[in-house]
Amino acid sequence: MSVDSLIARITQLQNPTVVGLDPNPDAMPPHLLEQSKGDNPFERAANAVTAMNYALIDALCDIVPAVKPQLACYEQLRHEGVKAFYDTVRYAKQRGMFVIADAKRGDIGSTCDYYANAFLGDVALFGERQPAFDADALTVNPYLGSDGLSPFVKRCDAFDKMIFVLVKTSNPSSGEFQDRALEDAPLYEQVGKAVHALGEGRVGAHGYSSVGAVVGATYPAQLAALRSALPHTFFLVPGYGAQGGGAKDATAAFDKKGLGAIVNSSRGILCAWSKRKLDGTAFAAAAREEALLMREDLLAAIGHPIGEER
Repeated sequence: MSVDSLIARITQLQNPTVVGLDPNPDAMPPHLLEQSKGDNPFERAANAVTAMNYALIDALCDIVPAVKPQLACYEQLRHEGVKAFYDTVRYAKQRGMFVIADAKRGDIGSTCDYYANAFLGDVALFGERQPAFDADALTVNPYLGSDGLSPFVKRCDAFDKMIFVLVKTSNPSSGEFQDRALEDAPLYEQVGKAVHALGEGRVGAHGYSSVGAVVGATYPAQLAALRSALPHTFFLVPGYGAQGGGAKDATAAFDKKGLGAIVNSSRGILCAWSKRKLDGTAFAAAAREEALLMREDLLAAIGHPIGEER
């Protein structure tokens, strides 16, 4: 199963992290934009993004198990940016990385079929079925209910993919809706239970299902409670680093073997060259150094090798 492949990669590299490939032309190394060519500014920027992502993937693929490109960063660059997203997904997979498409899709059932085909499944074209973006996993918004989730779950089954459903997100205002009481429990808790139920019958060799949850490190108490309540749900944990979550906060997501979650960092790694006041040409090496520090930070907080009982 796809979740088992992700866990195997995490265990092999002893690294429960995912790097968010969220490029912003305003914060990119200047030389990439200066050297990039294209017929218009959007194409030049998209080509610079692709070059940056390829270099980051090359620098990280032997130490980081997964990447998570945020589709909005690419869509702002028109169709040229969407091609950069496609090329990034394809290259990361070629380099052995697990790819989580961070698109947070969710809509009525028929529209979800199209989204599910695009990111996880395939599309019927001229008598044949062809994969489109072909990511390994997709972030999904659950707030249209079960008919907005079932198309994604079906693709998980048919194409050996994963989804990560938004449960308790890391942003400051998440509690405005997610923390509201519903039947004497917070809404996020009810959503978590529904996600866990969707995963029943879809559990892999390590005890986790292909239907995962997004739970932020910025709310460690809720994260710990959800880990206890959802024992078969694999967590994608944003909020580490730039958003204020630390390693001790994030480790509430892990089980006794140090499994069950993957922790995201985006700006902290992508912009490490700037934070360290280095020349932009050192961006890939700085990202690698920062990724290694994050791995050591998390492993120290876990307190034992991943995959071994503590």
